[in-house]
Amino acid sequence: MIQTLDALFDGETLVPEVPLNIKSGTRVRIIVESLLPDNKPTSKSFLQTAKSLKLQGQPDWSENLDQYLYGENISENA
Repeated sequence: MIQTLDALFDGETLVPEVPLNIKSGTRVRIIVESLLPDNKPTSKSFLQTAKSLKLQGQPDWSENLDQYLYGENISENA
């Protein structure tokens, strides 16, 4: 009988994520295949990501957001 299951290695033993459908004392063959790479990619903060994009814009963009987004001036519509 062949079963495919996921397990977690705790440093000493493999711990199945679901119960095994075998009797205690049954000999088995285990083939280990890592599901995730050993080195985790480092996550970046939002600010690091924004800086890496090297976006260019006007210095007053936050003061004139509606004008830049919609081509409108709030004071004209008020």
